[in-house]
Order: sequence, then C-alpha cells, then structure tokens
Amino acid sequence: MSKKVTEVVTELAQPIIEQLGLELVDVEYVKEGKDWFLRVFIDNESGIDLEQCAAVSERLSEILDEKDPIENLYFLDVSSPGAERPLKKEQDFLKAIGKQVNIKTYEPIQDEKKFEGKLISYSSEEVQLELTIKTRKKMITIPTQKIASARLAVTFF
Repeated sequence: MSKKVTEVVTELAQPIIEQLGLELVDVEYVKEGKDWFLRVFIDNESGIDLEQCAAVSERLSEILDEKDPIENLYFLDVSSPGAERPLKKEQDFLKAIGKQVNIKTYEPIQDEKKFEGKLISYSSEEVQLELTIKTRKKMITIPTQKIASARLAVTFF
C-alpha cells in the first residue's frame, strides 16, 4: 500500500465527520501489546458527546468494511481529543494563541527539548512561547520544523 493507514483513513473519515458538522483532529494507528488500534479524534466548538462518537464510528465502520484498507485486525475507537488536545494543523496553533501549551522538540533548543508556556504567536516558520521560570518570564522562539509534538496544556491554579 503506497499511502499510510492514517492517510487513507483521514481521506475516508473527513467527509463523514464534516457532514456531521464536526472537526477531524487526528488519526492514529498504533499497536499496543498484540492488538492494533485505529483511533479517530473528533471535536467541535461545544465539545463532543457519546452520540456523536457513535455516529462517526458507525458510518466510518461501514466505509472501512467496504473499502477494507487495513490488513490487520484492529479496534476502532472514536473519541474526543480531551483537554490536552494535540496541535497538528496551522489552525490548531492559531486557535491556541494565548493558551498554555506543551511542546516537545526533535533536538534541544537552549539545552531543552520540552517546553510549557503561553503560546504568543505562530507562523509557518516559528512559534513564540512565554515561559515562566519561577517568577521570571522568558520568551523563546522555536522553529516549527523542530517541533516533534505540541498539545494544549492543562493548568491548575
């Protein structure tokens, strides 16, 4: 198969999810122990409920059975991305400006690979974070191509 499972599933899931007025956040295809899991994360402005997950799961299951793009047996799991939603697309980062985020990088920047701070700005080249170290605030710029993963951070006050 020339395309990755996640790419094929994204193409199949996108129209179903949009038809239901929802947003496709991410698709994961992972092996845990001896089992494979196909996870589809959906969201919308007001959050996701069980009925919406069930509707997507049912429709996506039908198409996956019909097209049969996955060789292995797998478990399909459709859910909300939760409070620590991943930031993958440009739109995700733009919506997160002003919010607390966690970013991991492929290589160290100023001797660190993990950052938590307020997302100040985003462009296709770089993100700017405001870090709080004890009582001091510090700005850091991270090139987007060095970002391994990014997600919203849950903060407790």
